[in-house]
Amino acid sequence: MLLKSSKINEFRLWGLVLILVGMGVMILGTAGIVFWGQTGKVFAGIFMVIGMIALLISVGIYFWAGMLSTSAVMLICPECGRQTKILGRTDRCMYCKTILTLDAQNATHGLDEQIQAESAAPAKQDAPSSQG
Repeated sequence: MLLKSSKINEFRLWGLVLILVGMGVMILGTAGIVFWGQTGKVFAGIFMVIGMIALLISVGIYFWAGMLSTSAVMLICPECGRQTKILGRTDRCMYCKTILTLDAQNATHGLDEQIQAESAAPAKQDAPSSQG
């Protein structure tokens, strides 16, 4: 559960990874000039173009995540009580990573049964005993 997150955050994560990869490739390309001098300029140019393509793809991913975020359903997470966004029928809370669903067939009913069992159990213990 540590590595799971909401769908919107997954898109943002891939955008960030592409930014870092693109910048790393461009820095690696400029290192070609340092190591090989004049012949390294071709190496640097190729890696600059590849890095720039990765950066442009990351911009597209961030834009796409932003557009999805504006149309996402907002709800209050029952676990942490914070407002979160949900894409599709099931998603995770952006903060506590709890699995949320809008589909009644996928919802768990165990929590309601557990609450009813806990509220009924103390009532039986508090009843007066018939001791003698």
